[in-house]
Amino acid sequence: MELISKPHRYLLFLRFLLVNLVALALLAAAGLQGWLDGIFVPVTMELSLTIVAVFVFGLFTCGNRIWRTSVELNDIRSGDPKEGSRAAKYLHTVYGGGAESRSLGASALRLKLGNNVSVVRQLANGLVFLGLIGTVIGFIIALSGVDPNSATEIDNVANMVATLISGMSVALYTTLVGAVLYVWLTINHRILTSGAVSLIGAIIELGEARGRA
Repeated sequence: MELISKPHRYLLFLRFLLVNLVALALLAAAGLQGWLDGIFVPVTMELSLTIVAVFVFGLFTCGNRIWRTSVELNDIRSGDPKEGSRAAKYLHTVYGGGAESRSLGASALRLKLGNNVSVVRQLANGLVFLGLIGTVIGFIIALSGVDPNSATEIDNVANMVATLISGMSVALYTTLVGAVLYVWLTINHRILTSGAVSLIGAIIELGEARGRA
């Protein structure tokens, strides 16, 4: 109810929802056009599902961290960060200290939030590597069916062509799935990064204001 009644307080999370709703709509449109049919054939399904599983985990992780960041931004802007939040821990660390203490606390805060964001980036990069693994596997499958000694025999040509097409399907579709999902997760990563930067600035600003008080 609070999310609906005060949408301006959750702009970061609403950006996340909007981006992913648009992406899901485009995915559904591609499915209706039949562009995704090749992903669900047996030869490409297992590796494609592995890539999708990594993506879903990365998207869930990113969404959870965007939500937490959005909530903490709301608390800071209200001037009353909750106990146990990053802002409360930072204020407790620098309380009563001088400028040097606040500088050290700010550096530690940047490192923690940077590590929090980098996990999603690593998962996005993992999608590209999985797609490349699929490319290599596909070429291995394609080339394994080519026998130069039998290429002149008409009876063997059909089997070689079938194996070649099967291997190229694995190579192309897994590369496509990995690349598209990489872009999708990277866009969400940028939303999380922008939120983390805003959160760092808001926490440090609050700490400086209370330090001068």
